[in-house]
Amino acid sequence: MREKEVLRRIRKYVHPYRITKGKGFRLKDFDPADTAGLQMDKGEARELLQRGTSWLAEEQQMLYAQDRWSLLLVFQAMDAAGKDSTIKHVMSGVNPQGCQVSSFKQPTSEDLDHDFMWRYVRRLPERGRIGIFNRSYYEEVLVVRVHPEILQRQKLPPALVGKTLWDERLADIARFEDYATRQGTKILKFFLHVSRKEQKKRFMDRLDEPEKNWKFSASDVKEREFWNDYMEAFEDTIKATSSKHAPWYVVPADNKWFTRLIVAAAIVEAVADLGLAYPKVDAAKKKELAAARVALSRER
Repeated sequence: MREKEVLRRIRKYVHPYRITKGKGFRLKDFDPADTAGLQMDKGEARELLQRGTSWLAEEQQMLYAQDRWSLLLVFQAMDAAGKDSTIKHVMSGVNPQGCQVSSFKQPTSEDLDHDFMWRYVRRLPERGRIGIFNRSYYEEVLVVRVHPEILQRQKLPPALVGKTLWDERLADIARFEDYATRQGTKILKFFLHVSRKEQKKRFMDRLDEPEKNWKFSASDVKEREFWNDYMEAFEDTIKATSSKHAPWYVVPADNKWFTRLIVAAAIVEAVADLGLAYPKVDAAKKKELAAARVALSRER
């Protein structure tokens, strides 16, 4: 199948979940169990994903060789939505030397002595590399909004903490992403949209299966009490920060095979649109290569 035809088919499945304008966006319009009418067994899904990861691996080599663009992949979700496994499967074919994963936990005292974006900006990918944020600066308008006590630890001057704080932070993030894009960083943001029912099922699996016990934390259940608050925060966030240059993808996450396919397809499409290519060798370099060939051929 020709590359253009593959991309056309990719867009057909990816674009319904791609948000480039926040106006009119409603999270309830997206079904976490949606599979876009696709019906396939795990073997078929695995084979299709493998094709996508192979394509991505080739694009990554050109990204690195060209050394102009960088790619930032942002993953946000409720617990047990499958962020870790999605990253693992989708990026399985990528050269680890050209990819860096950053997982942001509770801020350190040093982090708290700086602005809310400081620790994230420091982990942006270099040119030619892929950066993955497993949770990101969006936590500052999600979990910090749902739990105001976290905001208190950020030591902001009281005069700056008002009713417009969250709108201001969202505007700051949108402007930052605009800036980063103009510096050559392609940004894709994925909200893995899992249902409350499916999350409960996955939590029960973690409790029932000994090999999954380590994944479970009592705080995971506690956070379910704030489900509606989180959904409201996610909706407001996506509304305020969706753009053509830094789109959100609201990816159905109740079926992991479909989640992985959509994420892989979205990345492949975005990277293909960059028009990457291996650097062309000029006349001087060709002469240098020819001389090296001659020297090597004379060795005994």
